[in-house]
Amino acid sequence: MSRHWADVRERTFTFGIHFLGGVHRWFGRVPFRICLYPVLLFYWMTSATARRASLEYLRRLQATYAVFAREPGWRTSLRHFACFAETLLDKTLAMSGRYPLDRLTIDGAEAIVENIAAGRGGLIITAHMGCLELMQASTSLRAGLKINILVHTAHAERFNRVLARLNPGAQVQLLQVSAFNAPTAMLLADRVAAGEWIAIAGDRVPVSGDRVLRVSFLGKPAALPAGPYMLASLLDCPVFLMACMHEGTGYRARVHKLADRIRLPRAQREQAMTDHAERFAHWIEERLRESPLDWFNFYAFWDQTSRADSHPA
Repeated sequence: MSRHWADVRERTFTFGIHFLGGVHRWFGRVPFRICLYPVLLFYWMTSATARRASLEYLRRLQATYAVFAREPGWRTSLRHFACFAETLLDKTLAMSGRYPLDRLTIDGAEAIVENIAAGRGGLIITAHMGCLELMQASTSLRAGLKINILVHTAHAERFNRVLARLNPGAQVQLLQVSAFNAPTAMLLADRVAAGEWIAIAGDRVPVSGDRVLRVSFLGKPAALPAGPYMLASLLDCPVFLMACMHEGTGYRARVHKLADRIRLPRAQREQAMTDHAERFAHWIEERLRESPLDWFNFYAFWDQTSRADSHPA
C-alpha cells in the first residue's frame, strides 16, 4: 500500500535555495537556470518516488488528452521538475512583491472583487499546481483580500515569519490544521465573517481521518478529500475554485465560482460532496490541458490513502 503523502520526506537544500535566490536577484533568470539545472538533475536522479510520480501523471494526461507531441519520457519529466523549480522562484517573488505583474492575466475575478467590496469573505479551493500566490499580489485583488491558507505542516508559524520578512505588507497567513474540530470551525467562521478568505487544497487526502471521496481523474479513480466541501457547508459562504498557471512568459489565473453556498442534505451528503469533487477534478483537468507541466504532486497520487488507512489505530 502506498504511503500517505505527508509521510514522504520533503528534501530541501537551504543553502542551495538561498544561493539560487541570490543568483536571480543579482544576475537574473538565465544565470539562475544555468545554476539550477545541475541541482535539478541530481534531485531527479536520486528521488525515485518523485520521478515515478511525474512520469505517471504525464502519461495519464497524455493518454486522456494527448497534450504532447509524443509519449512523455525522461526528458518531459525533467521539464516537469524544471517547471516546479521555476514556480518556486516565482512564488518567492510573488510573496516578496517583486514579480512583474504585467506578466499576470486574471480571468473571472469580478465575483471575488464584488465580495471584497461588500466586506464578505469566502472559501477558495485550489490544488498543488501553478503559482496561486500571484493572485494575492495582483493589483485588482490586493486591497482587502486577506487569505488564510490551511496547511498540514507544523511549521506554519515559522513560515509566517518568513512571509512577513519577505513582504511586511502581505495579506497572507498560514494556519496549521491537522484535523477539523469545533474550535477550528469557529475560528474559520469568525474570519470569514470578518471578510477574510480561507484557502484549502482539494487534491490531497486528510492527514488524519479517512473521509475521502472517490472520483475519476485523468481516466483513473482517485481519492480526494471531503474536507473542503464539509468546511464550505459549515461556513455557509461563497465557494470559488482558483488556479494560476503558466502561459507564455507569464501566468494566466482563472477564477470559477463553484457555488454561492454548498448544501449537504443529510440523506445524500456523500453523493453531494462527490458531485462537487467531480466538478473540481474536471476543472483541474481543463487547467492542466492548458498548462500540462503545472501539476506538483510528486508522490503516488492515484494510490494515496488517508493516514488512518495506512496507520490504523
